[in-house]
Amino acid sequence: MADRIIDLLRHGEVQGGGRFRGSHDDPLTTAGWEQMRVAVAADAAAGRATWDCILHSPAVRCAGFARELAARRNLPSAVLPDLRERGFGVWEGLRADQIPLEDLSRFWADPTGYDPPAAEPFASFRERVRQGWHALLAGDAAHPLILTHGGVVRVVIGEVLGLAADRLLLLEVPPACRTRLRVPLGGGRPSLISHGAC
Repeated sequence: MADRIIDLLRHGEVQGGGRFRGSHDDPLTTAGWEQMRVAVAADAAAGRATWDCILHSPAVRCAGFARELAARRNLPSAVLPDLRERGFGVWEGLRADQIPLEDLSRFWADPTGYDPPAAEPFASFRERVRQGWHALLAGDAAHPLILTHGGVVRVVIGEVLGLAADRLLLLEVPPACRTRLRVPLGGGRPSLISHGAC
């Protein structure tokens, strides 16, 4: 029996442009939908799209495409609430240039130690995603596709590679970015096969 494969796909471009959005639930742009379709078509063309289920964040920017793809491929789908994006509190929906420079500078200098006002603390976000990841590993899906967010992808890769929390923002996760992980059957640690295919 082959090892399990887990594919992560970040949502595509979102209406409203670059903003802090966790629970601020903007839909995909037309270009974002196309980015997602191209991303899954590339896997299908390469013979890698043998998914047995589609799992997704509850955010509309992930769920809408996940439901469409599941219906098109006749696959089961389910929401994974633990793999939703981090909530950014009073920064929700704001562009970087709308945030006081002093606060934004503190965030970029110490993204794991400085939480925006009323935001989900980074430590809580990371622990939630880690719990969701370990619940997924305990499940029986042989090859799920997970539609999620950049912050979630960073935490999962960090968990697999043992990265320090303060290094996670160094991982680039552009819109419609694909990540593939291998989970050995019968024990052993997951490994990163590829990241950054867009």
